[in-house]
Amino acid sequence: MDGTGGMTRGAGLPWAGGEYELLRNQVRRFVEKEIKPHADSWEEDGFIPRSVLRRMGELGFLGIQYPTEYGGAGMDAVASTVFAEELGRSTYGGVAIATLVHTDMASVHVFNEGTKAQRARWMPGIISGEVITAVAITEADAGSDVKAIRTRARRDGQDYVLNGEKLYITNGVYADLYCVAAKTDPAAGSHGISMFLVEKGTPGLKIARALDKHGWRCSDTAELVFEDCRIPAENMLGVEGQGFYSIMGNFQNERLVLAAMAIGAAQAAIDMTLAWVRTRRAFGGVLWDMQAIRERLAMLATKVEAGRQFLYATAWRMAAGEDCIREVSMVKAFCGELANEVMYTCVQFHGAMGFMRESPIERMARDARVLSIGGGATEVMLDVVASIS
Repeated sequence: MDGTGGMTRGAGLPWAGGEYELLRNQVRRFVEKEIKPHADSWEEDGFIPRSVLRRMGELGFLGIQYPTEYGGAGMDAVASTVFAEELGRSTYGGVAIATLVHTDMASVHVFNEGTKAQRARWMPGIISGEVITAVAITEADAGSDVKAIRTRARRDGQDYVLNGEKLYITNGVYADLYCVAAKTDPAAGSHGISMFLVEKGTPGLKIARALDKHGWRCSDTAELVFEDCRIPAENMLGVEGQGFYSIMGNFQNERLVLAAMAIGAAQAAIDMTLAWVRTRRAFGGVLWDMQAIRERLAMLATKVEAGRQFLYATAWRMAAGEDCIREVSMVKAFCGELANEVMYTCVQFHGAMGFMRESPIERMARDARVLSIGGGATEVMLDVVASIS
């Protein structure tokens, strides 16, 4: 429970040490110097300055898995997991999710499904932080059930015309480029969904409202409305009718980094609580002297370490090109639930201070709640596991 994140002790493992540890140390320094001193004000403002994302771009953080030809680092899923864990460990879930949506949930559609021309146009700016992305799939009646989306895209000559609404879109207010899911053939079920690129400022695209959230306060989240939003046919991503399969494929990367973010946040909460109970005086001693508290924290630390090793083993397999849908679903469910278990106990051990807004653990507990919901609710993940087992 020393806060090292377990990676030094696991230095003999293939996903520890080397370039991964160099990346971890670089991200950790960035977090300490350029996120933690300022993020409280970002929480109040409800957004993260664009200069912060551009700085991440300068350091190579926004293109970890993308090829060097576009300015990326050419690394793998393990490196993205390291990045996500360290952002989670920052204790600011809003910063982490705004960044990870851009790097691992939205821009992946441009790279994976984009034409050579689309990649050439957008990927350099995405990797530098000049172009911020969002993915617009979720609707009021369609979250994990992607097939239920109602947004339509109708072909009209050399254009498509989009009509519909999207909800809970992270980076929805400040994004420059949206990857939008819409039905091009409403009668074809999952075979009738396509993906499109829509630029901010396109006539017919409206940001209906910024949403007021329980946690992740410094990440902007929006409701989007498309009213006869006309875009060139060349803005389609991939093949018409194949968008559902693109979304499902990209979910694996999304769920992996969300699990990593959860592990990072859980580790930070344990470290913070250890420091608190070792100094908080009660009943003639400190809280750490109480066996029940020591043992509960030790068990939580054990679960976090188990989750971390499962997480990195899965990332290693993904990097090797293996099909890991079952394992990714497991690790997303386990880590999302574990983060909430950790936060609940850590708030408890902080006592009344854990309920105060001035305490970081209070914010972290709010931020963690959505980790068992977003990117695939725990119940959905477990149903995936059950269907494959």
